[in-house]
Amino acid sequence: MEVEERRHQIEDLVREMTLEEKARLTAGVDMWSTAAVERLRIPSFRLTDGPNGARGRSFPGATESEAPPQSSVCSPCGTALGATWNADLVHRVGAMLGEEARTKACRVLLGPTVNIHRSPLGGRNFECISEDPLLSGRLAAAYVRGVQSRGVGTTVKHFVANDSELERNTMSSDVDDRTLREIYLLPFELAIREGGALGVMTGYNRLNGTFCSSHEELLADILRGEWGFEGFVVTDWYALGSTAAAARAGLDLEMPGPARFYGFPALAEAVRSGEVDESLVGAAASRLLSVFERLGAFDDPPGEEERSIDLPEHRALTREAAAEGMVLLKNDGVLPLVLEGMRTLAVIGPNADRARVTGGGSAQVRAHYEISPLEALQDRLGGQLQVRHEPGCRTDRTTPPLSGPRLTAPDGRSGLLAELYRGHDLAGEVVRRVRPQSSVLEFISSPDSALGEAFSARVTGRFTPDESGTYDFTLSQAGRGRLILDGEVLLDGFRESPPPGHEFFGMGSQEMRATTDLVVGRTVELAIEFSNQESGLISGVKVGCKPQDPPDLMDRAVALAGEADAVVLVVGTSGEWESEGFDRSSMDLPGAQDELVSQVLAANPNTVVVVNAGAPVTMDWADQSRAVLQIWFGGQEMTNALVDVLTGAGEPGGRLPTTIPLRLEHNPSFGNFPAEQSHLRYGEGILVGYRWYEARHLPTRFPFGHGLSYTSFVLGQPRLSSHEFSPGDRLTVDVPVTNTGERAGAEVVQCYVAPRSPRVTRPPKELKAFAKISLAPGETGHVGFELDDRCFAYWYPGDREFAALSRRQMEHHPLRPPAEERRADPAWLVDAGQYDLHIGRSSVDVAHVVPLIVAGSAALR
Repeated sequence: MEVEERRHQIEDLVREMTLEEKARLTAGVDMWSTAAVERLRIPSFRLTDGPNGARGRSFPGATESEAPPQSSVCSPCGTALGATWNADLVHRVGAMLGEEARTKACRVLLGPTVNIHRSPLGGRNFECISEDPLLSGRLAAAYVRGVQSRGVGTTVKHFVANDSELERNTMSSDVDDRTLREIYLLPFELAIREGGALGVMTGYNRLNGTFCSSHEELLADILRGEWGFEGFVVTDWYALGSTAAAARAGLDLEMPGPARFYGFPALAEAVRSGEVDESLVGAAASRLLSVFERLGAFDDPPGEEERSIDLPEHRALTREAAAEGMVLLKNDGVLPLVLEGMRTLAVIGPNADRARVTGGGSAQVRAHYEISPLEALQDRLGGQLQVRHEPGCRTDRTTPPLSGPRLTAPDGRSGLLAELYRGHDLAGEVVRRVRPQSSVLEFISSPDSALGEAFSARVTGRFTPDESGTYDFTLSQAGRGRLILDGEVLLDGFRESPPPGHEFFGMGSQEMRATTDLVVGRTVELAIEFSNQESGLISGVKVGCKPQDPPDLMDRAVALAGEADAVVLVVGTSGEWESEGFDRSSMDLPGAQDELVSQVLAANPNTVVVVNAGAPVTMDWADQSRAVLQIWFGGQEMTNALVDVLTGAGEPGGRLPTTIPLRLEHNPSFGNFPAEQSHLRYGEGILVGYRWYEARHLPTRFPFGHGLSYTSFVLGQPRLSSHEFSPGDRLTVDVPVTNTGERAGAEVVQCYVAPRSPRVTRPPKELKAFAKISLAPGETGHVGFELDDRCFAYWYPGDREFAALSRRQMEHHPLRPPAEERRADPAWLVDAGQYDLHIGRSSVDVAHVVPLIVAGSAALR
């Protein structure tokens, strides 16, 4: 069907709709679905969380039904994809996620996340791609094209400057106009203009005092007016707080449902009262329907069920992407491991026997499967050498819940049995039964309309410990909770409420704690009682349990390291430390990991330090280490890819998408992060990431773009189509690359533009193009870049007040301005002058500096 014909059909459909029907379309009906209009055969459309997996209707950790949620492919996180520097690969990952979304009967995937790594402490940095807007935007555009090639829309998020979790629902990101345009808006612009994104999700935050969901300049002027965006704008979940202002700005969809400020009756009543013009409601309905028609969603069968399909080609792609995102930060001849003659491999660290494949919050998915680094190494190498393990320390932020075969319900089935009641007093008829597979209950609003707003639950089952000793039991709650063991109350949150904590998306409490002695094999009767009284949107209770660690845990690990031929030391964070809902308080590795690394390195220099974290961590021990490998949160195939890389079966293909600073105090946002009194000041301006470190002459631990290979490369002399650039031209750059090593590998060639004598403050250099090339030993290939006007431009915010002053006024002004003219209107400006192209392997490893003349100045539209 032609575009014009489709447009007319949607216009005709909207004309047939009543005000109520149009209004209903602009708000969800539940957590994931839009409203249907049965009279006109408009079905309900479903959205699903991303960005590293399509989860379907379930919510991370939520207790919803007797059956567990469907599993999904779990791809590498945003920083891991950013580290690939490979748009083609990211496009393929996007297509895979689009296919996965369709198995969940969904037509919109809520991703990619393109907020900037402004501070290394940002709680959702792992979801985001990079500190650099161009790398973020180009890879986001590839991701968008991939997802949408499978008939699934994307929502680029979170629009905009949603770079902190502290007070995110009220905080104002205070950003000057130039910084906003050059850094924070650019990834969205590229995802829309180059990727064709069909949706945009607004952030929770305010931008310069105005909530993003109601920000007319953002949504109407920039997004739709300047960029020509024709898709739909959806709020982040529960982010909307206005009706008329949001409608005037151009918001299309409030999520989730039921409607609060948009939809019916709120938006319809605003039209009837004269606050909102009905044409705005019609335009929103038209945009939503146009997107779903374009995706083919009108032809979806009604009542389509979610499916879990674990495809071998998805596993292979996820494994490829995980390896290609792993960054070899340092290697003094340790990697790949020489297995010949090796008798004992020590696998040490708190992340060695855990599968830390994703961060926390809405990015979580229930992966098809996941295995720990220890299991992966034992599976691959256990037949030829001894693989031994010691954790060295533990880093659980909160006590892990009970789960697995140790739990049985009263009827003998796996897990626990939860019975839900109306009201807060756990009495009366059981309204609903669910079967949680762990000692966590979590609810988003009321889980069943029959329960009403006030409800309670009793969870029962049995727990059989697998070792004897003293156990720590904990209870945290969003509401009220109680733990009963063998008929005795051990922890009672009904009687005393612990202080606020980070659990339940920051809506829960800190842990209450008690200890008890248990005997291996002796079953304990377990009961958990819960009421949602005094809870917010999210309510729940979590019971944690673990045996107390022996006091010599680190000593045993160090002793093992000294006995082994080589050590793989896996340290890092987890979804408890990096998550939606809160920011990190420190760059340091949690717990005693830094001490563990130092002691293990002293005991065995033949150690590979594997950093399993989604964002930078302090690495004061890096100088003492011979090999450091950053593997991020690499998705369900992370550990299989890790073994590939460690053994040389695979190549560590990643380059850093974000700078790893020497210390937290060096990062550009230090002193302006976190927010104070609900304002987050972006005081560093345009000097974000590597721009800051170079401008301030600050050393880094590992620079932006850095990453080593198992082979070596030489970048030949770049060839330019011309050494003079005129605005309106396109300049091509060709760079020969030779693999001078003995094995195949991939190199990332990076092109930075540096003005020699800028008229305004500019970063020393900025990434403007990049390309990845794979080469066989001895092979020479070529990468090409194309540079246009925007590669040399900066944003000028305009100065209407200055321009309004008459020349006569200025001539007689006691403080006369510069003689040069000043534009009244904002624009992208290109200044004539001398520039250099820096061609290299990172922001500091520059192989060639090529001079270039920009022959004229221009203001770009």
